[in-house]
Amino acid sequence: MPSKSVALITMSLRPARIGANVAAFVRPILEKALEGSDISLVPVDVRDFNLPVYNENVVPAMVPAYAQFEHEHSRAWSAEISKHDGYVLVIPEYNYGVAGGTKNAIDYLLNEWKGKPLSIVSYGSQGGSKASQQAKEILTGMGLRVAETRPQLAFADAQAEIAGILSEGKIAPASRTKWEAQTEEIAKVAEELKAMLL
Repeated sequence: MPSKSVALITMSLRPARIGANVAAFVRPILEKALEGSDISLVPVDVRDFNLPVYNENVVPAMVPAYAQFEHEHSRAWSAEISKHDGYVLVIPEYNYGVAGGTKNAIDYLLNEWKGKPLSIVSYGSQGGSKASQQAKEILTGMGLRVAETRPQLAFADAQAEIAGILSEGKIAPASRTKWEAQTEEIAKVAEELKAMLL
């Protein structure tokens, strides 16, 4: 059986952000759960693609059968998503919902990830539960197979930690300890993706 690739995608776009560190926190847990499965976890950062608010003239559903993307940023994002067999989205929650940058990156594409398995790991002051639920509904509607387990990583004390989060993207020790207690749930994400991929 050929090897499979799962993209671990950091969806936050803030200049100083905790999203990349959240992805780095879950990565070894997922990798350990995937050991021996011939499934590789590949870090991807949506910020590297410099996606503006969707600015293509074509509808994503038309690509590639009936149209092509005009802009290089769209083609690069499309090529990256196309080469993976599954995804783990690490998403923030802003103002009780999916962040604009997350929704924009999702909206750029359809056929590149339609039908593929995907899991959602959210984070925020309350764990990002509303963003996670909204993302699940969006992605399920687009035809992706969203895994049942969706870990929600809540900050231990968001008010006390906010300065470090916004200035350095720092995971406070108390939050790290709290999230470590969710290791089994995070590992379950990998098990569910494995079952959908193999």
